[in-house]
Amino acid sequence: MVPSLVLVFLSAASAQTVPAGWKIVKDNKSICQIAVPPEWVPLGGTTGAAVWKESTVAIAVVTVQAEQEFKPLTESQVRTLEIPKEKLFENTGTRVFYQDKVSAGPQDPNAYSASVPAGKTATCSFHVRFVPELPAETAKKIALTLGASEANP
Repeated sequence: MVPSLVLVFLSAASAQTVPAGWKIVKDNKSICQIAVPPEWVPLGGTTGAAVWKESTVAIAVVTVQAEQEFKPLTESQVRTLEIPKEKLFENTGTRVFYQDKVSAGPQDPNAYSASVPAGKTATCSFHVRFVPELPAETAKKIALTLGASEANP
């Protein structure tokens, strides 16, 4: 009984949280997904991307890397990518999440990247680029919705 309770707890703890009213955006194979606020729209009718106002203001993209097992970044990879410690928000066996571009002005974009496992042999990836007009907290909330599609846990 205890092992089954642990499994239920772990699956609930690792499940993505989608805020009420947000839209689901899936990659082109429907393996991975993110959720975006209701005012975001799909980019050109394609799957895997959504924009806020227009793509030069904010764009969020979700993709799947089939046959690429998820792994946290190594210290060497963090150095190569030049990710400052304070911009590496999470680097665990369940999620990698970091800021890879910092805005230098009101029209210069920020960017976040994240990845999570999609089963045992694939990785879900996410990238959002946004100008400071979009609150950073909104971009972070979108990143934290990244996960395997409900149809493909």
